[in-house]
Amino acid sequence: MTSTAIPPLRRPGLFTQLAYGFGGTAEGIKNNGFDYFLLFFYSNILGVDAGSVGLALLIALVVDAISDPVVGYWSDNLRTRLGRRHPFMYGALIPVAIAYFLAWNPPTGLSGNDLFPWLVGVTIAVRLAFTFYEVPSNALAAELTADYDARTSLMSFRYFFSWMGGLSIQILLLFFLLTPTEEVPNGFLNLAGWNTYGLIAAVCIMIAVGVCAGGTHRHIKHLRAPPIARNLTLGKIFSEIFETISNKSFRALFLATLFGLLATGISATLNQYINTIFWGFGPKQIAGLTVAVYISAILALIVAPIAGKLFGKKRAAIMIGAFAFTIAPLPVILRLFGLLPPNGTEALYNIILVITVFDVALIIATQMLMGAMVADIVEDSELQTGRRSEGIFFAGISFIRKLSQGAGVITASFVLAAAGLSQGVAAKAPTEESIRQLGIGYAGCLLGAWTLMLLCVCFYRISRDSHAANLAALAARDGNETTP
Repeated sequence: MTSTAIPPLRRPGLFTQLAYGFGGTAEGIKNNGFDYFLLFFYSNILGVDAGSVGLALLIALVVDAISDPVVGYWSDNLRTRLGRRHPFMYGALIPVAIAYFLAWNPPTGLSGNDLFPWLVGVTIAVRLAFTFYEVPSNALAAELTADYDARTSLMSFRYFFSWMGGLSIQILLLFFLLTPTEEVPNGFLNLAGWNTYGLIAAVCIMIAVGVCAGGTHRHIKHLRAPPIARNLTLGKIFSEIFETISNKSFRALFLATLFGLLATGISATLNQYINTIFWGFGPKQIAGLTVAVYISAILALIVAPIAGKLFGKKRAAIMIGAFAFTIAPLPVILRLFGLLPPNGTEALYNIILVITVFDVALIIATQMLMGAMVADIVEDSELQTGRRSEGIFFAGISFIRKLSQGAGVITASFVLAAAGLSQGVAAKAPTEESIRQLGIGYAGCLLGAWTLMLLCVCFYRISRDSHAANLAALAARDGNETTP
């Protein structure tokens, strides 16, 4: 076995943190578009049945998810002059941009359900291209530093820019691109605006990938070397993958991510329906809510590192998450019981605005802490297996993120179908009963999924003290291995 001596517990400089964090902008833009708008775009604007869109997205997610452990294992073992991670990041630079552009600019000769094959193909292309960037770049978090708190800071910047990127492109879309015209008085139905969004978003994604790869390039010589070349069979590869992911803390976080992102997928997919149908908000009001979430991201960037230092990542994630996920569906529940002002009033909008700012801040902080918790599993697993497997762990989280969000999209599609809204707001005006069913399905699904998520986090075992013990044990082991 080669030596993998523990590097100094250095804290990455501000430039590195910003460059690495800015890479999250690409993920934020893609996730925002796919989670919030793609179902709406293809069902309401292009006329594809919502159930068919959900099925197409799920097919793409399943295909993509299978590639995650393959890319993760590959990036753990790649041997090049550019290290293990950066060749993938540079290689994905152009494909991710082209594929994302095509997702929002389908062929003009297709319409309605005839777009189903196109939607399947282009979403597979987008998600596969992002796998080659997302998995290796996320794995860098565990290599750039082994410090417990520095990892929280690093992942906090990553999630901060992810949210800021998604929010910024959403504001551009709602404020400036989905504008009414004489031919299209409803701005949401402005196809040209959606097409332009695809172009701008693709360029921004390409820039973010380039900044992340280029900004961390100088650290390649300090990053972990791949293991020595071995004769590996397919059976041996999958045996090592399954041995790695058998870590108990990883299993807890894996399941927590499943349920947490199931809720995210439901919320993101139904968000446009809740805002436009349930609350009766227009594009400018929705854009105002989106702008306010800038404050949420800033608050989360402050709260997550402080809470992690004070309480430890696990306890902080449970405390913040329990509070956030309790109040998230609260406005919908209050409306169902007739305890909120009526739609169209300024009082209602202000209530939703305030709740959104603080609740989203807590949700983002929870995501930051859970993201940093993944990095701490690496040393815990290395003690058990003798292998560094950053790529495998982050690929595993990416894998379940995609499957759970796909399940969230499908669940949201069922909620829409049960509420009689499967063909969207452009097809017919919703009834009061449809609106009530939408609210019940939305609140019930979120509460159930988030409760299961917090229960799973309780089984995560790594604390500040145990992480320090893991580092000390690895240093002692490697020191003994390299002693003549």
